[in-house]
Amino acid sequence: MREVNVSVIKDTVSRLCIEANMEITGDIKKKIYEFMKTEENATAKEVLLDIIENTDCAKRLNLPVCQDTGLAVVFLEIGQECHLSGGSLVDAVNEGVKEGYTKGFLRKSVVKDPFKRVNTEDNTPAVIHTEIVPGSKIRITVAPKGFGSENMSKIIMMLPSSSREEVINAVVGVVKEAASNACPPMIVGVGIGGDFEKCAILSKKALTLDICQKNSDPFYAEMEEEMLSKINALNIGPQGFGGKTTALGVNILTYPTHIAGLPVAVNIGCHVTRHKTAEV
Repeated sequence: MREVNVSVIKDTVSRLCIEANMEITGDIKKKIYEFMKTEENATAKEVLLDIIENTDCAKRLNLPVCQDTGLAVVFLEIGQECHLSGGSLVDAVNEGVKEGYTKGFLRKSVVKDPFKRVNTEDNTPAVIHTEIVPGSKIRITVAPKGFGSENMSKIIMMLPSSSREEVINAVVGVVKEAASNACPPMIVGVGIGGDFEKCAILSKKALTLDICQKNSDPFYAEMEEEMLSKINALNIGPQGFGGKTTALGVNILTYPTHIAGLPVAVNIGCHVTRHKTAEV
């Protein structure tokens, strides 16, 4: 049994909060360059260039890539051979978020109560998803989620008789409704199966996947490609100025479901869909 003091988790979360907010991932940057080569709309091409310039400036000046530094979403994959010591895991994660957002001078956007709207002033509490996995390591992913894109996300409880095409069109419809509100070009995370909350978590986790990697199941890999093609035919374009770069990628995650249901969740990420992972 490996013993891990929760202070290590706190320090790692703190670091990841800062790093995730300061630089977009390499796969997103790669896709922006790829779409720039094929984009025919001159304004869209200029916006993509501006996005690249913004990310380069953020890295050089050690500034956030976006003013909305998000609600801290933390995925924890904890090896079952680990023993956590030194205090509460949840407290450690929230202390890490508090430290990271304070040290990194990141905007604090969390309110304590949904209606009373008083800011917690340290961006806590985080939204924490914990999974027990084989092994003795802990994998931590911090995914700060801005709400321009989060507000455009949806869960659709579809009928089990719904066809492949109906699911694709439902996902495309969510993106069409989001339009420029989600700061395109978007990353689209899709969760299919499970139940109401499981498909939502799947769609959020899908946003942390590499958009350059195809789904391991050819059936879903083809669905991802078809969704992306139809989304980019909407002519929303970068920041809503038109063009065929409305989304950079679509990732699907699935889970078994009930015979009477077909839950589908669409979690939209903006062009800086942020996430950073570390193992301890």
